[in-house]
Amino acid sequence: MTHPFSDHFGGVSRQYVESRPTYPPELFVWLAAQAPASDLAWDCGAGNGQASVALATHFARVVATDASAGQLAHAEPHPRVEYRQAAAEASGLAAASVALVTVAQALHWFPLPAFHAEVARVLRPGGVIAAWTYGAFTLGLKEAEAIVREYHYVTCASWWPPERVHVENGYRDLTFPFARLATPAFHMHSQWTLLQVVGFLRSWSATARLAAAEGGDPVAPVERALREVWGDPDMPVDVDWPLTVLVGRV
Repeated sequence: MTHPFSDHFGGVSRQYVESRPTYPPELFVWLAAQAPASDLAWDCGAGNGQASVALATHFARVVATDASAGQLAHAEPHPRVEYRQAAAEASGLAAASVALVTVAQALHWFPLPAFHAEVARVLRPGGVIAAWTYGAFTLGLKEAEAIVREYHYVTCASWWPPERVHVENGYRDLTFPFARLATPAFHMHSQWTLLQVVGFLRSWSATARLAAAEGGDPVAPVERALREVWGDPDMPVDVDWPLTVLVGRV
């Protein structure tokens, strides 16, 4: 049985694929080393396929599922990645067939007991599940960071879906009934221009909800404020997101 699905990103799927940061390659190297085989990985909640394509460097085949048709329509094609529209708790994969399950920035959306049962069903003995999330980012330009945080925590405060609380607290309250593995610290690093930062803000689910409720572009005043402190808008600044990574073995 599948559970009701709320598509928070289907309406901003193009912005999402253009604006989201990329996960560190060393994360996938480490995960591949933990998996008992390299024939099949399942990327659940794959969205635009960012993690799916990275996994394909290390696995012969990647099945990437997402419940959002809008997200999958913009997923990056890859010869070793098979995209499927499917609920997290109903992958369609064979029992004991998967070496690694990954969930990138999506675990908080899932019906967890049903998803955990599906993971236990499809993972082979010794198989690994990894789920990660990232919250607020830091900017090398502190005046700009203060403006972004005002938008994040004040303007958008009442527009985040309730599940966002799990991102903010680093998944500490989510059940994870697998034998935990000690995990290195991973960060996403980039250098972004002003337009890349505001593009990222426009990809947020809270931004989409706020725009739908009140109309207009809620990021426009943020962009104006950022221009006042940024200087040359084409000047890249350092951006950093710490990753919370949960890894377990069956």
